[in-house]
Amino acid sequence: MVIEIRNVQTLDGKKITHAIESKKSQIIEAEGLTMLPALIDPHVHFRVPGAEHKETWETGSKAAIAGGVTTVCDMPNNFPSTSTLERLEAKEKKIQEQLQQSGIPLRYRLYLGANSNHFQEIGKTKQSIAGLKIYMGSSTGDLLLCDLPSLEEAFRIAAQEGVLVAVHAEDEHLIQLNRSKHVERTDAAVHSVIRSPEAAAKSVALAIALAKKHGARLYIVHVSSKEELQLIRAAKREGCTVYAEVAPHHLFMDENAYRSLGTQALVNPPLREKSNCEALWEAISDGTIDTIGTDHAPHTLEEKRRPFGAAPSGFPSIELYLSLLLNAYHEKKISLEQIVSLTHTRPREIFGFPVHSDVVLVDLSKTKQIDDARLHTKAKWSPYTGRILQGWPRYTILDGTVFDLELL
Repeated sequence: MVIEIRNVQTLDGKKITHAIESKKSQIIEAEGLTMLPALIDPHVHFRVPGAEHKETWETGSKAAIAGGVTTVCDMPNNFPSTSTLERLEAKEKKIQEQLQQSGIPLRYRLYLGANSNHFQEIGKTKQSIAGLKIYMGSSTGDLLLCDLPSLEEAFRIAAQEGVLVAVHAEDEHLIQLNRSKHVERTDAAVHSVIRSPEAAAKSVALAIALAKKHGARLYIVHVSSKEELQLIRAAKREGCTVYAEVAPHHLFMDENAYRSLGTQALVNPPLREKSNCEALWEAISDGTIDTIGTDHAPHTLEEKRRPFGAAPSGFPSIELYLSLLLNAYHEKKISLEQIVSLTHTRPREIFGFPVHSDVVLVDLSKTKQIDDARLHTKAKWSPYTGRILQGWPRYTILDGTVFDLELL
């Protein structure tokens, strides 16, 4: 039995009939739709365990499917943090229970959190994890590894075990120094001053140096500044195995968002001056950026609207991931081929995901306004609300199952 997708347009403009093996025969009349490989989001926070009031894998999987995403890599800064094999297995059990409830067999892999008390767990978990996640700067949760001896050991063991090292690269000491200089400020915009581009660049430089020294594969998450890009370009030219991820909010938002959103605009690393957004687009064009990861990090609106210092950082964004990029395609910022490379091909290569038949059928001509009430994330808000985007997913096909997104 097969799913027969009739008259669908391919990337090169041809109309074809495409068949996917399935347990149920089905015909999709896809005239006017374009077929892309389903997306991989290498950077999500589905908040299980410990913060299920923000998101669960039941709501998160629906949000993913709504955005054409069928594979995710989930971060370890949970409560408790996922820093041991025992906690990893307990988390997987909860995930499976919640995915059964949702009826969406989302493909996933989990990161192990780097913790100096649990370095022996890296070898125990290496066959199943997406990588070792190191928080060089503080963020949500209790995972922070910022002293040089611990960082050295983490990189050494990861390289020895053949484990990818993913870093949240912000220098904690510089962050704290900047914070001490601006204690009188309570406006949200000071967040971008405290977590400065210099703090990011200093941490990226150290991560690259450690990766070179120990021969580790390095994945730098949510690159946000010109300074980081210069270091990454130089490292790539020198033959260092370093990959760069950018988050949608650093492409589509800048510091001006604080004026309208206040503390809702808080994210780590923070929104930057517009020139950094432009530099990131250039880095996509020249191949410096390897992947786009949403850093889908939902918090409730009540939490986000707290005063600065009490409001958490992070945005929900996985279900708008593809539409934001398709709209950018219409604005001539990116090609469909680049979207496929950044959201499917390169993540699959870097993380070693197997080839599968998952696809997303998109309506490139459809124009729709983002409406918080229609979002599937449990958080039910977005920093992009009200924006009108052209290009939306219509069907997501995961493991031989068709999800009609108008009925989700």
